[in-house]
Amino acid sequence: MARPPLEGVRILAVSQFGAGPFGTQVLADLGAEIIKIEDPAVGGDSARYVPPYLHEQDSLYFQSFNRGSKSLTLNLQHPAGRAVLHDLVKVSDALFNNVRGDLPARLGLTYEALKKVNPRIVCCSLSGFGANGPRASEPGFDYLIQGYAGYMGVTGEPDGPPGKCGVSVIDFAGGYAGMLGLMVGLFEAQRTGVGRDVDVSLLDTAVSMLSYFAMWTLNRDWQPERIADSGHQTLVPAQNFPTRDGWIVIFCNKDKFWQALAERMELPTLLQDPRFAGFPERLAHKTELVKILKARFAMKTTAEWLGLLRGHVPCAPVNSVAEALEDEQVRAREMVIEVEHPHFGRIREVASPIRTEGEIRRPAPAPSLGEHTEAILSGVLGYGSQTIARLRSEGAIGK
Repeated sequence: MARPPLEGVRILAVSQFGAGPFGTQVLADLGAEIIKIEDPAVGGDSARYVPPYLHEQDSLYFQSFNRGSKSLTLNLQHPAGRAVLHDLVKVSDALFNNVRGDLPARLGLTYEALKKVNPRIVCCSLSGFGANGPRASEPGFDYLIQGYAGYMGVTGEPDGPPGKCGVSVIDFAGGYAGMLGLMVGLFEAQRTGVGRDVDVSLLDTAVSMLSYFAMWTLNRDWQPERIADSGHQTLVPAQNFPTRDGWIVIFCNKDKFWQALAERMELPTLLQDPRFAGFPERLAHKTELVKILKARFAMKTTAEWLGLLRGHVPCAPVNSVAEALEDEQVRAREMVIEVEHPHFGRIREVASPIRTEGEIRRPAPAPSLGEHTEAILSGVLGYGSQTIARLRSEGAIGK
């Protein structure tokens, strides 16, 4: 079996809930050792207690973000706990956190605080709003950021209320951005021997993904709006269409696709109609064109239309989550893996998206609270049993 590409990389993670653990799990699947530092005073990561599927200090929600990591209970507010952290920093490559933006400096999780302990350490922070600015001290969550960053303002039907994306897209994008920043820091530290701070925020990530919406808004007199049937802001036809038994997604982002759509739908006269000759004309006459297409799409089932259009026009069904997980392409890419758990049994989970030689396809489940505390303190740091017992009695580590 090939060596995992990140084998030998040790990352300390003061991280909980969704965004941060989602990111570090990607690195764990590529072989990095993720030591998850959990506060015993509050029962560890709050994700352990998210319903509906719970068992003691564990949940399927927690399992979805933390497979392959190790759990160390450590009280960073305790002087002895901070001393343990410093010992771990000496033998680690990076320290990642996703605490509130004002807390890394207060908790001693920054490069400034740790460079004397290990000048190579990379300190990456993923917070809601970043380390500076008027909201640095506020907690930030995907729901809130979707409101702040304008996402809700362009999601939903025009005559309906603002909507959010059905999945936590900003949390997950933030996790990826955090890991990219962390790996850039590690790459530089490997070359120079000098670590750094990396500051990533959910709001910054969300705003960066506004992309061409931001470009048009900042440079022209343009305002995005909610478009009916999840339509594109400027491309026509590019939206959802109701079929006889469901919905189909059509995306004609090139003229050749529009031509193929009209031909495959047996609407050749549309290609001679000057109202629909090009993208500007189709946008100007969108109401008339969509009315014609909707009437035709309603005549066949989604499967029938996919059979006619797939391979000629960009199209897709509007799947349920269960249908998406059973899609033939998802199965072919082996995006569902199995993990053995001591209570939940065999858990089916979604894999990380990076395919490369050495990726871990049979990961360990997410750890129980403090499962690896003694093994890390003794095996990694060389602490004796008396030292570990003292730390436990003082409250620096969990019981």
